[in-house]
Amino acid sequence: MEQKIYIAIVKECEKLILRHHNYHNKLHIEWVRNTKRISDAPPKKVESPEYWGVDRRFNPFYVKSNAKAIARSIAKKISNRTYVPAEPFRKSIPKSSGGSRELTIYQIPDAAVSRYFYGRLLAKNRHRFSSFSYAYRNDRNVHFAIQDIAIDISQEARTFIAEFDFSDFFGSIDHAYLYSQLHENGFLISDEEEAVIKAFLASREKGIPQGTSISLFLANLVCWKIDKSLEKSGLKFARYADDTVIWSPDYAAICKSFSIINDFSKEAGVSINAKKSDGISLLARDGLPAEIASKNYFNFLGYSIGVGKVSIKETAEKRIKKQISYLLYRSMIQPLRSSPLKGLIIPANDRDKALLVSIMQVRRYMYGGLSNRDITDYISGRKKYLHFKGVMSFYPLLNDESQLRDLDGWLVSTIYRCIQLRAKLLIAHGYNRQHSFPFNVTHESLVKQLGRRRIKGKRLLEIPSFTLIYRALQRGLREAGIEKVMHPESLKYEYKGV
Repeated sequence: MEQKIYIAIVKECEKLILRHHNYHNKLHIEWVRNTKRISDAPPKKVESPEYWGVDRRFNPFYVKSNAKAIARSIAKKISNRTYVPAEPFRKSIPKSSGGSRELTIYQIPDAAVSRYFYGRLLAKNRHRFSSFSYAYRNDRNVHFAIQDIAIDISQEARTFIAEFDFSDFFGSIDHAYLYSQLHENGFLISDEEEAVIKAFLASREKGIPQGTSISLFLANLVCWKIDKSLEKSGLKFARYADDTVIWSPDYAAICKSFSIINDFSKEAGVSINAKKSDGISLLARDGLPAEIASKNYFNFLGYSIGVGKVSIKETAEKRIKKQISYLLYRSMIQPLRSSPLKGLIIPANDRDKALLVSIMQVRRYMYGGLSNRDITDYISGRKKYLHFKGVMSFYPLLNDESQLRDLDGWLVSTIYRCIQLRAKLLIAHGYNRQHSFPFNVTHESLVKQLGRRRIKGKRLLEIPSFTLIYRALQRGLREAGIEKVMHPESLKYEYKGV
C-alpha cells in the first residue's frame, strides 16, 4: 500500500509540475513575441496558483521532495481506518449558463489517494456499468456517445427525444441513497475502499465533491439504477454524468422515461432542472410532418445532432470564432490602435509580419502544428500518420460540411476585413501601404494570393481550412478509429460548458 500511494503521489506531482513548467514556457514565449511586436510590452509575471500559499501540500515541488514520508503516513492511516483528507481549497466557478458551481481542490496527497482508489474501484466494477454510460471511464468517451447516438437516430426518419438535466447533480446526491448503492447491484467494494469513500464524504451532509477522482466513480454508481431501468424499458439513451438524452420511435415508451427520471430524482435527492430540460420532442427529417413539438436537431456535449447530421453546437462555434478573431486582432489590429504607435514592425517590401504571425497562430489553433501540406499529403495517402491536436480534433465526428464551408467563408472574410482595417490604421499613422501586398489583394483572390506566396521556401501564409482538416479527420477515423484522431485532452475538455 505504501509503495502504491507513493507512486500515485509522485505521478500527481509530476503532472502538476509539468503543467506549471508548460505555463511558464508559454508565458516566456508570449513575452518574447510581445517585446518584438510592440513597444512598452508588459513585463513577464510568473504566478503560482493561489492555493499554493494556503498549505505546502498544494505545492507539487514540496510534496514530491517529501513523497516517501507522506506516503508512509497516509498508508498507515488508511490501514488503521483513521485517514481523513485535509480540508480542500474551495473556489466558486461561474457557469456559462449563469450561476456558479463550487470546485474543490484537494491537497496533492489526498488527490493522489483519490485517483488511486478510483482506479482500483473502476478496474473491478467497470463491467457493471451500463454501456450507455459514457463519462468517467477508460473504455468509453464523449465521442463514442456521439457516434452511437448519431448512427442510431439516422436509421429512423422520426424519433422521439427526451432531454433531461439535473440541478447541482454532484452537490445534491443523498448520502443514504449513495451508501445503499455501494452494497447493491453487485458492486465489488472492500471495507478499505468504503472507508476511504466515507472519509471523502464525511465533511458533507449531502453531495459528492467536484474536483476529485473518486467522485467520478461515485457519480456513475449513483446512476446505475436509472441506467438499468431505462434499459429494461427498451429505451436507447446516452448519459454523460448528469447530462442525459433518451430516444425511441415509440411515443408511449419515451413517455415512460419521464417516470423513470422522476423516480430517480426523488430517490437520489437530485432535482430536475426544468430550465435546461427540454422534455419530450419529435426529431424529424426536414420536410416531414410533425403532430407534436418538433425540432431538426438537439444539443449534446458540444455537438448538435440531427437525423443524419452532426454539427458543432452553436455556442461552441461562437467560441471558436471568438478565439480566432482574438488571435487576428491581437497581432494585426491591437498594436496599431494606440497613439503614439506601439507596433514595432511596419509592413514593407510586400511583407507584413503581423499577418504571417496571425495566420500561423490561427493555423496552430485549428490544426495543432500541422501545415496545409501535411494535411493534403495525409488525405492523398502520401503521409501515413498525423498527430491531431488542434481545436477541430475535439470534434472528429462532424459531418455537416455546409457548416464547415460557412466557417471557411467566415474565416477568409474576417482575415480580409482585418487586412483592410490594418491598412486604414497604418494610413492614420502616416504609412500608406494600400498599393502593396497584402493590402492590395481583393477578397475574391485572397486565398489564392496568400497560398502562392512563399516565405523561406514555405507556404506559411496559406489560410487554414475547416473543410480540409475535416477531410483529414474523416480519413483518420476510417484508418485508425476515434481514439487515434481525437484530441489527447478530449476527456478533460469542457464539452458541457460550450
